[in-house]
Amino acid sequence: MSVAEPTRPGAAPREITVARGSLRLRAVDAGPPQGEPVVLLHGFPQRVSSWDAVAPRLHEAGLRTLALDQRGYCATARPRGRRAYRLPELVGDVVGLLDAAGLDSAHVVGHDWGAAVAWGIAGAHPDRVRTLTAVSVPHPAAFLRAMVTSDQLLRSWYMGFFQLPRVPERLLTSGGPRAERALTRMGMTPEMIERFRREMVADGAIPGGLGWYRALPFGSPAAATARVRVPTTFVWSDRDPALGRGGAALTGRHVEADYRFVELPGVSHWIPEERPGELADEIIDRVRG
Repeated sequence: MSVAEPTRPGAAPREITVARGSLRLRAVDAGPPQGEPVVLLHGFPQRVSSWDAVAPRLHEAGLRTLALDQRGYCATARPRGRRAYRLPELVGDVVGLLDAAGLDSAHVVGHDWGAAVAWGIAGAHPDRVRTLTAVSVPHPAAFLRAMVTSDQLLRSWYMGFFQLPRVPERLLTSGGPRAERALTRMGMTPEMIERFRREMVADGAIPGGLGWYRALPFGSPAAATARVRVPTTFVWSDRDPALGRGGAALTGRHVEADYRFVELPGVSHWIPEERPGELADEIIDRVRG
């Protein structure tokens, strides 16, 4: 678990342990300790290092970051069984992080699956969320609507594939050319693929990450349709092969607060790595309101 060193003196990264039953999640707490707290939630197939280019920029702006190594990824929090990865459990992990850090609330930022969790906590626990910045993944209700009104169902074919037992694990951990081609088609660079091999494959995090997809059949309709009532920014990129414009265009309908939609042209799915400066600027603007 790594995150880039903050640039401010005397602000070495600190580790927070989040106890959730028998699970122990870890978070990197970095930047000015008295700064506005910003929770960073990674997606699949990545870990907290996906924020390495974004976090230092937030620290320079005086913000404190708490990057959570999420359930299924963190080596001490890999439960068995699909139901352990339902959205309420994932949201509960973020609430647990806030409690462990002694925070009544924080600004929440999520990319990919981390954005789904961010939407979830904003809908279910608005009192714990000061602002929301969701990256790439639209509001769940907008995503579901886009499945039947756009090409989103075709783009999401891999969600069905990930329901298969064992086969996705074999493909993703093989290290063969098919796995590398799939990641390259998604826009990953050779450096990102090498980090995937190290942090996901070698560390045994693939089954836990797939557990999030396999819990989808047990999803709660209420969690998917909850409206968001906190100030929100949604950042989407027009070259994302997995998430089309349909869900992005519909997301604003599900936010009953100040809402800003930001489209990044020419960028693939991996916004935190491809445009860290622009993403950090949007987060800072949202935090400062």
